[in-house]
Amino acid sequence: MNKAPTATIEDYLGIIYTLQRDGEEVIGARLAEIMHVSAPTVTVTLKRMLRDGWIEIDEKKRVTLTESGYEAARSVLRRHMLTEWLLSRVLNIPLSELHEEAHKIEHTLSPLVEEQLITSLDDPNVCPHGNPLPGQENASQHWLPLTGFIEGSVAIIRRIHELLEEDYNMMTRLAQLGIQPGVIVQVNANDRANYLFEIILNDQLIQLSFETAEKLFAENLPGH
Repeated sequence: MNKAPTATIEDYLGIIYTLQRDGEEVIGARLAEIMHVSAPTVTVTLKRMLRDGWIEIDEKKRVTLTESGYEAARSVLRRHMLTEWLLSRVLNIPLSELHEEAHKIEHTLSPLVEEQLITSLDDPNVCPHGNPLPGQENASQHWLPLTGFIEGSVAIIRRIHELLEEDYNMMTRLAQLGIQPGVIVQVNANDRANYLFEIILNDQLIQLSFETAEKLFAENLPGH
């Protein structure tokens, strides 16, 4: 039986879970990039996770969660997202700050507090950024990346992907631009050949990188 994961291990589990869920190959270099740590640091942590039975690593150094790792990852992500809702609804913490602040608290939540939060928050299926709680992936399955909309499309932003949440500077920029779940945007330019993606929000023309636009999910505005 695995002992309880440390806060650091929980951080790794959450990222690996998210990448696996999205069908992305998980390797050490990708984890180092996302978590802003050195490759040797990732290597040491992965070896410890392998020893403790949280992950498996194949001959090509691809990382996958074991059954216990999968369950632990679901637990930490659920606690993280519930904490975001608590901070948002009770303390009015801005959307751009939620991820960082919740990260400081999530590891300390007891099962009792987690259950109380689920009840008090009416069992949400997505976090304030629109990302589905573990087991609730159907809530977001019909939303498309902004890059999937043609020029002239009018859409409602529904989700800011977890990997964007990891980039505090980008979250701050999105907040300054007013980009958050629930806002209505029009796709002004979607020209991958020339690496140009633009939206119009509140009569403001905003240029985004394709990497960012691919991690903003939306659905068509009814009637458009």
